[in-house]
Amino acid sequence: MHRHPHVLNAASNLLGICFVIIGALKFTRSDAGSFADETAWAAALMFLASIVAAYLAIRNDHTGKWTDLVADAAFFGGLFALSLSVFMLAFTL
Repeated sequence: MHRHPHVLNAASNLLGICFVIIGALKFTRSDAGSFADETAWAAALMFLASIVAAYLAIRNDHTGKWTDLVADAAFFGGLFALSLSVFMLAFTL
């Protein structure tokens, strides 16, 4: 079973959560008090890289191994950055 459609779906949903966090911090003007929004932006960029790599893996019939590595590494990096952002947000507010 190929996991790329699952990575694509999960990364897309988590990218939306990053945008909700960034938007909420901007809306409440709490973005200047912590690095939570910058960390959420870093997570968003990693999820975007994971989405592109997973899409390329699906599009190329899973022939490229580099797309597997990039999709997985970017996804787990994004998960770590998003978790860090949520913890920063929790301790700031």
